[in-house]
Amino acid sequence: MKLTYKFKNEELFNLAMTQSGVDSVHNNEKLEFVGDRVLGLSVASLLYQMFPNETEGELARRYAVLVSTETLADVAITLELEKSLHHGHVTGGRKRHMLANTMEAVLGAMFLDSSFDTARDFIWGIWRDLAAAEIEAPKDYKTKLQEFVQKHANGSLPVYEYTEPSGAAHCPMFTVKVTAMGQSALGQGSSKKDASTAAAEALLKKLAI
Repeated sequence: MKLTYKFKNEELFNLAMTQSGVDSVHNNEKLEFVGDRVLGLSVASLLYQMFPNETEGELARRYAVLVSTETLADVAITLELEKSLHHGHVTGGRKRHMLANTMEAVLGAMFLDSSFDTARDFIWGIWRDLAAAEIEAPKDYKTKLQEFVQKHANGSLPVYEYTEPSGAAHCPMFTVKVTAMGQSALGQGSSKKDASTAAAEALLKKLAI
């Protein structure tokens, strides 16, 4: 499956395909910023229509999965965006983050090239099936860990410790330590949210054994 949208302004698409590691000035970071907002509103309105009987919390959990780095990277791979991407050296751990950013940049470029309605309809065409695949609103690992700890440790809560990010400013790496029930685990990610989710997943696996 390839990107079917045809850009009127090819330069916007080329910019969306250019990572900051290749060009520190003319790159896709600002398009990513725009695309993140276009995606967010489009997915939120889609979920509002698809699941009218769910609570705000249930919709929020669905939303978190649908706009996550993992989902965005999967869509970028499906659309074969990597074939057109201009990037510098990327380690394995950052590749999916790069693809997710590129997907957002493409959505931002699409919005600027046409209209919000066009970008929204494109998003709905892909994300509707992704949303429909989840019969029940999913719970993220932080929620699962919290519920597990509360159940087995008399209502206690996990404690998260955040460290300063490492790596380049345009591509930071965060490390988070989470402790509960006498055990700890570390998680890393390109944002505090991703890092804390990874830490929660790692600790939950330890505790559930």
